[in-house]
Amino acid sequence: MTGGRVIATNHLRQQYDFALLWAGQTVSELGSQVSSLALPLLAIDRLHAGAFAIGLLTTMSTLPFLLVGLPAGAWLDRVRKRPVLIAADIGRALVLGSVPLAWALSVLTMTQLLMVSLVSGILTVFFDVAYQSYLPTLVSRERLVEGNAKLAGSMSGAQVAGPAVAGLLIDAVGAATTVLADALSFVVSFASLSAIRSREERTIRAPGSAPTSLGHEIGEGLRFVWHEPRIRSISLSTATANLFGSMGLSVSLLFLRSQLHLAPAHIGVLLSAAGLGGVAGATFAAPLARHFGLGRTILVAIMVSGIGELAYPLATHANVNLLVVAGGLFTGTGAIVYNVNQVSLRQALCPPQLQGRMNASVRTLVSGCMPIGAFTGGVLGAAIGLRPTLWVAALGAVTAFGWIAFSPVRRLRDFPTSAVDDPLS
Repeated sequence: MTGGRVIATNHLRQQYDFALLWAGQTVSELGSQVSSLALPLLAIDRLHAGAFAIGLLTTMSTLPFLLVGLPAGAWLDRVRKRPVLIAADIGRALVLGSVPLAWALSVLTMTQLLMVSLVSGILTVFFDVAYQSYLPTLVSRERLVEGNAKLAGSMSGAQVAGPAVAGLLIDAVGAATTVLADALSFVVSFASLSAIRSREERTIRAPGSAPTSLGHEIGEGLRFVWHEPRIRSISLSTATANLFGSMGLSVSLLFLRSQLHLAPAHIGVLLSAAGLGGVAGATFAAPLARHFGLGRTILVAIMVSGIGELAYPLATHANVNLLVVAGGLFTGTGAIVYNVNQVSLRQALCPPQLQGRMNASVRTLVSGCMPIGAFTGGVLGAAIGLRPTLWVAALGAVTAFGWIAFSPVRRLRDFPTSAVDDPLS
Protein backbone atom coordinates (compact mmCIF):
# COMPACT_ATOMS: atom_id res chain seq x y z
CA MET A 1 0.00 0.00 0.00
CA THR A 2 2.88 2.36 0.72
CA GLY A 3 4.18 1.86 -2.81
CA GLY A 4 0.70 2.60 -4.16
CA ARG A 5 0.55 5.87 -2.22
CA VAL A 6 3.95 6.90 -3.57
CA ILE A 7 2.87 6.20 -7.15
CA ALA A 8 -0.39 8.10 -6.64
CA THR A 9 1.47 11.04 -5.08
CA ASN A 10 3.94 11.16 -7.96
CA HIS A 11 1.09 11.02 -10.46
CA LEU A 12 -0.68 13.92 -8.74
CA ARG A 13 2.57 15.87 -8.66
CA GLN A 14 3.00 15.30 -12.41
CA GLN A 15 -0.59 16.35 -13.07
CA TYR A 16 -0.18 19.54 -11.01
CA ASP A 17 3.14 20.47 -12.60
CA PHE A 18 1.85 19.80 -16.09
CA ALA A 19 -1.19 21.95 -15.28
CA LEU A 20 1.15 24.80 -14.32
CA LEU A 21 3.10 24.43 -17.56
CA TRP A 22 -0.15 24.24 -19.52
CA ALA A 23 -1.67 27.30 -17.84
CA GLY A 24 1.42 29.43 -18.33
CA GLN A 25 1.72 28.48 -21.98
CA THR A 26 -1.97 29.15 -22.60
CA VAL A 27 -1.56 32.76 -21.45
CA SER A 28 1.78 33.14 -23.23
CA GLU A 29 0.37 31.83 -26.52
CA LEU A 30 -2.53 34.27 -26.26
CA GLY A 31 -0.11 37.15 -25.80
CA SER A 32 2.05 36.00 -28.71
CA GLN A 33 -0.96 35.88 -31.01
CA VAL A 34 -1.82 39.44 -30.01
CA SER A 35 1.71 40.60 -30.74
CA SER A 36 1.92 38.75 -34.06
CA LEU A 37 -0.82 41.03 -35.38
CA ALA A 38 0.12 44.18 -33.48
CA LEU A 39 3.80 44.39 -34.52
CA PRO A 40 3.30 44.25 -38.31
CA LEU A 41 0.25 46.52 -38.17
CA LEU A 42 2.29 48.99 -36.13
CA ALA A 43 4.93 48.90 -38.89
CA ILE A 44 2.33 49.23 -41.68
CA ASP A 45 0.08 51.91 -40.21
CA ARG A 46 2.47 54.01 -38.12
CA LEU A 47 5.90 53.47 -39.68
CA HIS A 48 4.57 53.16 -43.26
CA ALA A 49 6.39 49.89 -44.00
CA GLY A 50 6.02 48.26 -47.42
CA ALA A 51 6.18 44.65 -48.63
CA PHE A 52 9.97 44.35 -48.33
CA ALA A 53 10.09 45.83 -44.81
CA ILE A 54 7.26 43.59 -43.56
CA GLY A 55 8.96 40.58 -45.13
CA LEU A 56 12.17 41.57 -43.35
CA LEU A 57 10.28 41.87 -40.03
CA THR A 58 8.98 38.32 -40.44
CA THR A 59 12.47 37.18 -41.46
CA MET A 60 14.07 38.59 -38.30
CA SER A 61 11.63 36.76 -36.04
CA THR A 62 12.48 33.36 -37.57
CA LEU A 63 16.14 33.84 -38.53
CA PRO A 64 17.41 32.79 -35.05
CA PHE A 65 16.31 29.19 -35.65
CA LEU A 66 18.78 29.08 -38.52
CA LEU A 67 21.52 30.93 -36.61
CA VAL A 68 21.48 29.38 -33.13
CA GLY A 69 19.12 26.40 -33.27
CA LEU A 70 21.76 23.67 -33.48
CA PRO A 71 24.11 24.89 -30.73
CA ALA A 72 21.09 25.64 -28.55
CA GLY A 73 19.95 22.01 -28.76
CA ALA A 74 23.40 20.58 -28.02
CA TRP A 75 23.86 22.91 -25.06
CA LEU A 76 20.37 22.19 -23.70
CA ASP A 77 21.13 18.47 -23.57
CA ARG A 78 23.80 19.34 -20.99
CA VAL A 79 21.65 21.43 -18.65
CA ARG A 80 18.32 21.43 -16.87
CA LYS A 81 15.58 22.89 -19.03
CA ARG A 82 13.37 24.80 -16.55
CA PRO A 83 15.90 27.57 -15.71
CA VAL A 84 16.35 28.18 -19.44
CA LEU A 85 12.59 28.44 -19.93
CA ILE A 86 12.31 30.94 -17.07
CA ALA A 87 15.20 33.08 -18.34
CA ALA A 88 13.72 33.16 -21.86
CA ASP A 89 10.38 34.35 -20.51
CA ILE A 90 12.00 37.17 -18.52
CA GLY A 91 14.04 38.26 -21.54
CA ARG A 92 11.05 38.31 -23.89
CA ALA A 93 8.97 40.31 -21.44
CA LEU A 94 11.69 42.98 -21.25
CA VAL A 95 12.35 43.11 -25.00
CA LEU A 96 8.71 43.40 -26.01
CA GLY A 97 8.05 45.86 -23.20
CA SER A 98 10.52 48.24 -24.88
CA VAL A 99 8.12 48.76 -27.81
CA PRO A 100 5.30 50.61 -26.01
CA LEU A 101 7.92 52.50 -23.99
CA ALA A 102 9.69 53.73 -27.15
CA TRP A 103 6.34 54.64 -28.73
CA ALA A 104 5.35 56.66 -25.66
CA LEU A 105 8.67 58.54 -25.90
CA SER A 106 8.19 59.08 -29.67
CA VAL A 107 11.48 57.31 -30.50
CA LEU A 108 10.18 54.06 -32.01
CA THR A 109 11.76 53.14 -35.37
CA MET A 110 11.59 50.28 -37.83
CA THR A 111 15.14 49.37 -36.79
CA GLN A 112 13.97 48.84 -33.22
CA LEU A 113 11.09 46.63 -34.35
CA LEU A 114 13.52 44.55 -36.39
CA MET A 115 15.87 44.17 -33.40
CA VAL A 116 12.97 43.33 -31.07
CA SER A 117 11.90 40.60 -33.49
CA LEU A 118 15.46 39.25 -33.72
CA VAL A 119 16.22 39.21 -29.98
CA SER A 120 12.83 37.81 -28.98
CA GLY A 121 13.28 35.23 -31.75
CA ILE A 122 16.63 34.13 -30.28
CA LEU A 123 15.02 33.72 -26.87
CA THR A 124 12.14 31.82 -28.47
CA VAL A 125 14.61 29.35 -30.01
CA PHE A 126 16.00 28.46 -26.59
CA PHE A 127 12.51 28.33 -25.10
CA ASP A 128 10.98 26.15 -27.82
CA VAL A 129 13.82 23.62 -27.96
CA ALA A 130 13.93 23.37 -24.15
CA TYR A 131 10.13 23.22 -24.00
CA GLN A 132 9.76 20.19 -26.28
CA SER A 133 12.59 18.44 -24.42
CA TYR A 134 11.12 19.36 -21.00
CA LEU A 135 7.65 17.91 -21.57
CA PRO A 136 8.79 14.24 -21.50
CA THR A 137 10.20 14.86 -18.00
CA LEU A 138 6.74 15.92 -16.76
CA VAL A 139 4.57 13.25 -18.41
CA SER A 140 5.05 9.56 -19.13
CA ARG A 141 5.69 8.26 -22.66
CA GLU A 142 2.16 6.91 -22.98
CA ARG A 143 0.72 10.35 -22.11
CA LEU A 144 2.85 12.35 -24.57
CA VAL A 145 0.09 12.59 -27.18
CA GLU A 146 -2.39 13.74 -24.55
CA GLY A 147 0.05 16.33 -23.23
CA ASN A 148 0.95 17.61 -26.68
CA ALA A 149 -2.74 17.71 -27.65
CA LYS A 150 -3.59 19.83 -24.60
CA LEU A 151 -0.76 22.23 -25.31
CA ALA A 152 -1.73 22.39 -28.98
CA GLY A 153 -5.33 22.99 -27.95
CA SER A 154 -4.22 25.98 -25.90
CA MET A 155 -2.26 27.29 -28.87
CA SER A 156 -5.31 26.91 -31.08
CA GLY A 157 -7.54 28.55 -28.51
CA ALA A 158 -5.09 31.44 -28.43
CA GLN A 159 -5.28 31.61 -32.21
CA VAL A 160 -9.05 31.97 -31.91
CA ALA A 161 -9.07 34.69 -29.28
CA GLY A 162 -5.69 36.33 -29.91
CA PRO A 163 -6.19 37.96 -33.32
CA ALA A 164 -9.72 39.09 -32.46
CA VAL A 165 -8.59 40.56 -29.14
CA ALA A 166 -5.58 42.15 -30.86
CA GLY A 167 -7.76 43.76 -33.51
CA LEU A 168 -10.10 45.24 -30.93
CA LEU A 169 -7.20 46.45 -28.77
CA ILE A 170 -5.41 48.01 -31.74
CA ASP A 171 -8.57 49.89 -32.70
CA ALA A 172 -9.07 50.98 -29.08
CA VAL A 173 -5.59 51.83 -27.75
CA GLY A 174 -3.20 51.49 -30.70
CA ALA A 175 -0.83 48.76 -31.85
CA ALA A 176 2.13 49.87 -29.70
CA THR A 177 0.19 49.67 -26.43
CA THR A 178 -1.28 46.32 -27.51
CA VAL A 179 2.22 44.80 -27.63
CA LEU A 180 2.35 45.29 -23.85
CA ALA A 181 -0.18 42.46 -23.52
CA ASP A 182 2.37 40.04 -24.96
CA ALA A 183 5.09 41.28 -22.60
CA LEU A 184 2.79 40.70 -19.61
CA SER A 185 1.89 37.21 -20.85
CA PHE A 186 5.53 36.16 -20.52
CA VAL A 187 5.47 37.34 -16.91
CA VAL A 188 2.57 34.95 -16.28
CA SER A 189 4.46 32.10 -17.98
CA PHE A 190 7.51 32.87 -15.82
CA ALA A 191 5.39 32.68 -12.65
CA SER A 192 3.86 29.31 -13.57
CA LEU A 193 7.20 27.77 -14.52
CA SER A 194 8.69 29.02 -11.24
CA ALA A 195 5.95 27.17 -9.32
CA ILE A 196 6.76 23.74 -10.82
CA ARG A 197 8.34 21.46 -8.24
CA SER A 198 9.03 18.21 -10.13
CA ARG A 199 12.71 17.31 -10.01
CA GLU A 200 14.39 17.43 -13.40
CA GLU A 201 17.38 15.16 -13.71
CA ARG A 202 20.41 16.55 -15.47
CA THR A 203 21.91 14.33 -18.19
CA ILE A 204 24.86 12.38 -16.76
CA ARG A 205 27.58 10.96 -18.97
CA ALA A 206 28.24 7.25 -18.81
CA PRO A 207 31.14 6.34 -16.50
CA GLY A 208 34.45 6.42 -18.34
CA SER A 209 33.05 8.24 -21.38
CA ALA A 210 35.24 11.00 -22.75
CA PRO A 211 33.88 14.55 -22.87
CA THR A 212 32.83 15.64 -26.36
CA SER A 213 32.82 19.00 -28.08
CA LEU A 214 29.68 20.97 -28.84
CA GLY A 215 30.32 20.41 -32.55
CA HIS A 216 30.48 16.65 -32.07
CA GLU A 217 27.20 16.67 -30.13
CA ILE A 218 25.52 18.81 -32.79
CA GLY A 219 26.67 16.24 -35.36
CA GLU A 220 25.13 13.43 -33.31
CA GLY A 221 21.75 15.18 -33.36
CA LEU A 222 21.91 15.83 -37.11
CA ARG A 223 22.96 12.27 -37.87
CA PHE A 224 20.15 10.85 -35.76
CA VAL A 225 17.54 12.97 -37.55
CA TRP A 226 18.93 12.20 -41.01
CA HIS A 227 19.34 8.44 -40.49
CA GLU A 228 15.93 7.97 -38.83
CA PRO A 229 13.78 7.88 -42.02
CA ARG A 230 10.49 8.70 -40.30
CA ILE A 231 11.86 11.79 -38.55
CA ARG A 232 13.71 12.80 -41.72
CA SER A 233 10.61 12.69 -43.92
CA ILE A 234 8.52 14.55 -41.33
CA SER A 235 11.21 17.22 -41.09
CA LEU A 236 11.38 17.70 -44.87
CA SER A 237 7.60 17.87 -45.14
CA THR A 238 7.36 20.44 -42.35
CA ALA A 239 10.23 22.43 -43.83
CA THR A 240 8.48 22.64 -47.20
CA ALA A 241 5.22 23.74 -45.58
CA ASN A 242 7.04 26.36 -43.50
CA LEU A 243 9.07 27.67 -46.43
CA PHE A 244 6.02 28.47 -48.51
CA GLY A 245 3.79 29.24 -45.53
CA SER A 246 6.14 31.96 -44.30
CA MET A 247 6.36 33.31 -47.84
CA GLY A 248 2.61 33.82 -47.82
CA LEU A 249 2.57 35.06 -44.24
CA SER A 250 5.07 37.80 -45.03
CA VAL A 251 2.63 39.47 -47.45
CA SER A 252 -0.84 38.25 -46.44
CA LEU A 253 -1.40 40.84 -43.72
CA LEU A 254 -0.26 43.64 -46.01
CA PHE A 255 -2.56 42.21 -48.71
CA LEU A 256 -5.60 42.30 -46.40
CA ARG A 257 -4.77 45.76 -45.08
CA SER A 258 -3.57 47.68 -48.13
CA GLN A 259 -5.33 45.97 -51.05
CA LEU A 260 -8.58 44.75 -49.53
CA HIS A 261 -8.63 47.67 -47.03
CA LEU A 262 -9.83 45.66 -44.04
CA ALA A 263 -9.80 47.21 -40.56
CA PRO A 264 -7.59 45.64 -37.83
CA ALA A 265 -10.61 44.27 -35.95
CA HIS A 266 -11.95 42.72 -39.17
CA ILE A 267 -8.57 41.12 -39.93
CA GLY A 268 -8.35 39.79 -36.39
CA VAL A 269 -11.75 38.09 -36.62
CA LEU A 270 -10.87 36.46 -39.95
CA LEU A 271 -7.53 35.19 -38.66
CA SER A 272 -9.27 33.63 -35.67
CA ALA A 273 -10.75 30.98 -37.97
CA ALA A 274 -7.42 29.16 -38.06
CA GLY A 275 -7.58 28.92 -34.29
CA LEU A 276 -11.07 27.42 -34.42
CA GLY A 277 -9.75 24.80 -36.79
CA GLY A 278 -6.84 24.22 -34.46
CA VAL A 279 -9.14 23.63 -31.49
CA ALA A 280 -10.93 20.96 -33.51
CA GLY A 281 -7.59 19.52 -34.59
CA ALA A 282 -6.30 19.30 -31.01
CA THR A 283 -9.53 17.62 -29.92
CA PHE A 284 -9.50 14.96 -32.61
CA ALA A 285 -5.76 14.48 -33.25
CA ALA A 286 -5.39 11.42 -31.03
CA PRO A 287 -8.76 9.78 -31.90
CA LEU A 288 -8.07 10.19 -35.62
CA ALA A 289 -4.67 8.54 -35.28
CA ARG A 290 -6.17 5.65 -33.32
CA HIS A 291 -8.99 5.12 -35.83
CA PHE A 292 -7.27 5.68 -39.17
CA GLY A 293 -3.69 4.91 -38.19
CA LEU A 294 -0.88 7.27 -37.28
CA GLY A 295 0.79 7.50 -40.69
CA ARG A 296 -2.40 8.02 -42.66
CA THR A 297 -3.54 10.71 -40.26
CA ILE A 298 -0.24 12.60 -40.52
CA LEU A 299 -0.33 12.41 -44.34
CA VAL A 300 -3.93 13.58 -44.78
CA ALA A 301 -3.49 16.34 -42.18
CA ILE A 302 -0.56 17.97 -44.00
CA MET A 303 -2.52 17.77 -47.27
CA VAL A 304 -5.56 19.50 -45.72
CA SER A 305 -3.33 22.19 -44.23
CA GLY A 306 -1.77 22.94 -47.62
CA ILE A 307 -5.14 23.19 -49.37
CA GLY A 308 -6.19 25.88 -46.90
CA GLU A 309 -3.38 28.15 -48.14
CA LEU A 310 -5.18 28.57 -51.48
CA ALA A 311 -7.74 30.88 -49.84
CA TYR A 312 -5.55 34.02 -49.86
CA PRO A 313 -4.67 34.29 -53.56
CA LEU A 314 -8.33 33.61 -54.42
CA ALA A 315 -9.67 36.26 -52.03
CA THR A 316 -11.46 39.37 -53.36
CA HIS A 317 -13.60 42.10 -51.76
CA ALA A 318 -16.69 39.98 -52.43
CA ASN A 319 -15.51 36.63 -51.04
CA VAL A 320 -12.74 37.47 -48.56
CA ASN A 321 -14.80 36.62 -45.48
CA LEU A 322 -15.87 33.21 -46.76
CA LEU A 323 -12.53 32.19 -48.23
CA VAL A 324 -10.24 33.34 -45.43
CA VAL A 325 -12.46 31.73 -42.80
CA ALA A 326 -12.70 28.46 -44.76
CA GLY A 327 -8.98 28.48 -45.51
CA GLY A 328 -8.18 29.17 -41.88
CA LEU A 329 -10.35 26.25 -40.75
CA PHE A 330 -8.61 23.91 -43.20
CA THR A 331 -5.11 25.12 -42.35
CA GLY A 332 -5.70 25.26 -38.59
CA THR A 333 -7.28 21.82 -38.35
CA GLY A 334 -4.75 20.13 -40.59
CA ALA A 335 -1.72 21.78 -39.03
CA ILE A 336 -2.65 20.89 -35.45
CA VAL A 337 -3.61 17.29 -36.22
CA TYR A 338 -0.31 16.98 -38.09
CA ASN A 339 1.81 18.65 -35.40
CA VAL A 340 0.33 16.83 -32.40
CA ASN A 341 0.98 13.45 -34.00
CA GLN A 342 4.34 14.16 -35.63
CA VAL A 343 5.83 15.82 -32.53
CA SER A 344 4.65 12.92 -30.36
CA LEU A 345 6.11 10.45 -32.85
CA ARG A 346 9.48 12.24 -32.84
CA GLN A 347 9.55 12.32 -29.03
CA ALA A 348 8.73 8.61 -28.86
CA LEU A 349 11.36 7.64 -31.45
CA CYS A 350 14.20 9.59 -29.83
CA PRO A 351 16.21 8.40 -26.78
CA PRO A 352 16.14 10.82 -23.81
CA GLN A 353 19.79 11.85 -24.08
CA LEU A 354 19.23 13.09 -27.64
CA GLN A 355 15.90 14.88 -27.16
CA GLY A 356 17.38 18.39 -27.10
CA ARG A 357 19.63 17.82 -30.09
CA MET A 358 16.91 16.03 -32.06
CA ASN A 359 14.42 18.83 -31.41
CA ALA A 360 17.02 21.48 -32.23
CA SER A 361 18.07 19.72 -35.44
CA VAL A 362 14.47 19.39 -36.59
CA ARG A 363 13.58 22.94 -35.54
CA THR A 364 16.64 24.32 -37.31
CA LEU A 365 15.62 22.60 -40.52
CA VAL A 366 11.90 23.35 -40.39
CA SER A 367 12.16 26.85 -38.91
CA GLY A 368 15.38 27.72 -40.75
CA CYS A 369 13.32 27.67 -43.94
CA MET A 370 11.00 30.35 -42.56
CA PRO A 371 13.35 33.37 -42.80
CA ILE A 372 14.24 32.27 -46.32
CA GLY A 373 10.56 32.06 -47.22
CA ALA A 374 9.70 35.34 -45.51
CA PHE A 375 12.56 37.23 -47.17
CA THR A 376 11.66 35.73 -50.54
CA GLY A 377 8.04 36.70 -49.99
CA GLY A 378 9.00 40.28 -49.25
CA VAL A 379 11.20 40.47 -52.36
CA LEU A 380 8.56 38.86 -54.58
CA GLY A 381 5.81 41.01 -53.11
CA ALA A 382 7.74 44.17 -54.01
CA ALA A 383 8.74 42.82 -57.45
CA ILE A 384 5.69 40.98 -58.85
CA GLY A 385 2.89 42.07 -56.51
CA LEU A 386 1.15 40.65 -53.45
CA ARG A 387 -1.41 38.36 -55.11
CA PRO A 388 1.08 36.60 -57.45
CA THR A 389 3.34 36.04 -54.44
CA LEU A 390 0.44 34.48 -52.56
CA TRP A 391 -0.13 32.12 -55.50
CA VAL A 392 3.50 30.97 -55.46
CA ALA A 393 3.28 30.41 -51.70
CA ALA A 394 -0.01 28.51 -51.81
CA LEU A 395 0.94 26.19 -54.66
CA GLY A 396 4.25 25.42 -52.98
CA ALA A 397 2.57 24.62 -49.66
CA VAL A 398 0.29 22.08 -51.34
CA THR A 399 3.33 19.98 -52.35
CA ALA A 400 4.55 19.45 -48.76
CA PHE A 401 2.74 16.11 -48.38
CA GLY A 402 5.01 14.45 -50.97
CA TRP A 403 7.85 13.77 -48.52
CA ILE A 404 5.52 11.71 -46.30
CA ALA A 405 3.58 10.03 -49.10
CA PHE A 406 6.76 8.22 -50.21
CA SER A 407 8.21 7.45 -46.76
CA PRO A 408 7.83 4.79 -44.02
CA VAL A 409 5.63 7.20 -42.03
CA ARG A 410 2.73 6.45 -44.37
CA ARG A 411 2.71 2.80 -43.21
CA LEU A 412 2.79 3.48 -39.47
CA ARG A 413 -0.23 2.19 -37.62
CA ASP A 414 0.64 2.97 -33.98
CA PHE A 415 3.14 4.91 -31.90
CA PRO A 416 6.30 3.05 -30.88
CA THR A 417 6.39 2.00 -27.23
CA SER A 418 10.11 2.74 -27.00
CA ALA A 419 12.74 4.59 -28.96
CA VAL A 420 13.93 1.37 -30.63
CA ASP A 421 10.56 -0.10 -31.60
CA ASP A 422 9.66 -0.17 -35.30
CA PRO A 423 5.87 -0.61 -35.53
CA LEU A 424 5.63 -0.59 -39.34
CA SER A 425 2.75 -2.59 -40.71
